[in-house]
Amino acid sequence: MKITNASVNICSPGRNFVTLKIETDEGIYGLGDGTLNGRELSVASYLSDHLIPCIIGRDPFQTEDIWQYLYRGAYWRRGPVTMSAIAAIDVALWDIKGKALNTPVYNLLGGKSREGVLVYAHAHGADIEEAVDDVGRHIDMGYLAVRAQSGIPGLASTYGVPKGGQPYEPAEKGLPSESRWSTEMYLRHVPKLFEKVRQQFGEDVHLLHDCHHRLTPIEAARLGKELEPYHLFWMEDPVPAELQEGFKLIREHTTTPIATGEVLNTIWDAQDLIRQQWIDYIRMTIVHAGGFTHLKKIADFAELFHVRTGCHGATDLSPVTMAAALHFDTAIHNFGIQEHMPHTAETDEVFPHHYRFHAGYMYPGDAPGLGVTLDEKLAAKYPYQRAYLPINRKLDGTLTDW
Repeated sequence: MKITNASVNICSPGRNFVTLKIETDEGIYGLGDGTLNGRELSVASYLSDHLIPCIIGRDPFQTEDIWQYLYRGAYWRRGPVTMSAIAAIDVALWDIKGKALNTPVYNLLGGKSREGVLVYAHAHGADIEEAVDDVGRHIDMGYLAVRAQSGIPGLASTYGVPKGGQPYEPAEKGLPSESRWSTEMYLRHVPKLFEKVRQQFGEDVHLLHDCHHRLTPIEAARLGKELEPYHLFWMEDPVPAELQEGFKLIREHTTTPIATGEVLNTIWDAQDLIRQQWIDYIRMTIVHAGGFTHLKKIADFAELFHVRTGCHGATDLSPVTMAAALHFDTAIHNFGIQEHMPHTAETDEVFPHHYRFHAGYMYPGDAPGLGVTLDEKLAAKYPYQRAYLPINRKLDGTLTDW
């Protein structure tokens, strides 16, 4: 079998997606996701201009060699654009391999380690009362784990909390918006949110919270310590992940589990976090970490140090990546939890898939390969629309993270 053609599809059924289709001389094709929120066209160009010409004529079964060729052969390594482009190719090749062997991808990764994949939903509200109600709504939908975020008194908007009851979509059409942020207000507010949630729903539901990288290590340590009575499943992205040693101080001051990694791209970005056991969950995702081939290495390394996975799964990842993540989660031993943000109806129509949600768990289905397709004619009705994540500034104007 040989690769004969590869093409990039850019569409926006509710939000932008970059999808790679690799075709072979035996009529089997595979899909890979190359979506990078706010930088989609850069990945599309990297694929079309640089990587696709290098894979034509190659054997799609040689996933390890092709991965190493694309990563090492460029000299310029790592980074989200490079790793997302490599991931798109890698996942598409595994999709081809599964279809050619007439088996789901999880069987190629070692088979099932579990029957279902525990997922968590996003609950939010303009204030604590609305957020608590939304947690209850998701529990009623069958979720066993819920991430809780709420608006903060004194701040006009908060990342992760949409306005007007709209579904949560991180990217905003047009140029980036700017909002104001106060760490002091945030630190006073969050423990009150989880106190109310636990009072309302007890200990049975798993609760999670995302700090969006905005704290210093000592601020994150304070928050983790104040959240200990509410037994969070994890506190996510407490500080920027570039300085891995920053997590050491947090670990020394709190027993609240820590998760990070959705903005990381290689095993080298997380080796100290994992090896020193400064985190409990590594959140790198298949599309931004080089595909199955590389993320499997990261998970195997993490397992040696009692670190589990908690792959990013927001709507900025297409159903191709959601399917891939569920095959990955089903197979690896040290799985922890999977983020689940349902896509829009338009997205689901463009990407028909076999995965499903039931009673707090998701299942990848048993179709050969990934079990997801792309309706190219329908995708053409949703052209690319420029969109960015919002930008935050402290009250004095200093730029901060999301």
